[in-house]
Amino acid sequence: MECSVSWTGASGTRSGMGFVAETGSGHVVAMDGAPDAAKPENGGRNQAPRPMELLLAGAGGCTAYDVVLILKRGRHDVRGCTVQIQAERAEVDPKVFTRINLHFVVTGRGLPAAAVERAIHMSHEKYCSATIMLAKTAEVGTSFELRED
Repeated sequence: MECSVSWTGASGTRSGMGFVAETGSGHVVAMDGAPDAAKPENGGRNQAPRPMELLLAGAGGCTAYDVVLILKRGRHDVRGCTVQIQAERAEVDPKVFTRINLHFVVTGRGLPAAAVERAIHMSHEKYCSATIMLAKTAEVGTSFELRED
């Protein structure tokens, strides 16, 4: 796996702390830093997600992928899966994530709660490399709700 990240601020056409990532699969993702009122030249312009937000989004995508795939392989009628993520970071550098909660809202027909709980557990214990890696610095918790479709 590879990725290239380039600073866009040098061109003067974008945020002073803007970056563009090009993934090995050929996709492009923009990132920007938070505005800095004290030193605007050192801050972003809020034109794209922050890199740490994308890290959380990646973890959410990784675990949602697992949960949906596990339920589909179990021949369950899953029709939707949303992960609502809340995270806390350390106060001082490096400001790693210290607490992350992933709340799954799973929609389907006749989904057994035990199957959803098992899929989430399997993702976090065996398959989701993103949340397993983040659990090295953060307390990762999960919860879920089922919605009938």
